[in-house]
Amino acid sequence: MAHAPLVILGAGYTGRFIYRVARRRRRPVFATSRDPDAHLTFAQPHHRIRFDLRQPETWTRIPQRSDIIWCFPALPQDVAETFAQHALDAHGRLILLGSTSAYRTCRSGLIDERVQVNRSLPRVASEERLRTTYGAVVLRLSGLYGPGRHVFDWIRNGKIKNSQKSVNLIHVEDVAELCLLALQHAAPGSTYILSDGQPRPWAEICRFAAERFQVDVPPATVTREAGKRLSPKKILSEFNYRLKHPDLFTALG
Repeated sequence: MAHAPLVILGAGYTGRFIYRVARRRRRPVFATSRDPDAHLTFAQPHHRIRFDLRQPETWTRIPQRSDIIWCFPALPQDVAETFAQHALDAHGRLILLGSTSAYRTCRSGLIDERVQVNRSLPRVASEERLRTTYGAVVLRLSGLYGPGRHVFDWIRNGKIKNSQKSVNLIHVEDVAELCLLALQHAAPGSTYILSDGQPRPWAEICRFAAERFQVDVPPATVTREAGKRLSPKKILSEFNYRLKHPDLFTALG
């Protein structure tokens, strides 16, 4: 069977890699942006669509019967729901890329999909509405790294603290592969955590950066935040997927 068109809504950093994977799979794929010629240079010109969630007149540019991977926060909620009503039909599937910030910090054990999300967050409330009402599949992403988004740059630019707070990461190439698998295999309304399954203290990452690559790291600090420990077991087992980048230090090396 021929694939339905795939539309990547808000094709920024992650969308660029999803686009490339879809092209390798020979799937018809389109990428959207509010300024496509400026921001979608990675895509073929005839694959670029101008789309703005707040401008309903642009919604008609989405091909009918498309599968959609939604890469930006589905906000405001009322507009997001109206768009879902317009764009989805019995033939299309909707994947929402969320964030593991939806889960509160848990000091004991791993966080998996059975843990309740924080619905007081507007983004999470909207995602849950689209999931329960329209069958959207929610992929909750931990911290993304990869080409053009290097962990050492976060250290150099002072974006992180040299502390024992744990961080969960996943390589963007694995996210792109899992998005395409979710379109094939995920049940409507399901939720998945995307992570490499190896939460690490920032202090450990800083030590690796300093010792192996002579990166200047900030002084050690004390924090009460333990961070989260996320489990990707569900998505890896259900999709029978082996991570391309299972270990941060190997990838960085």
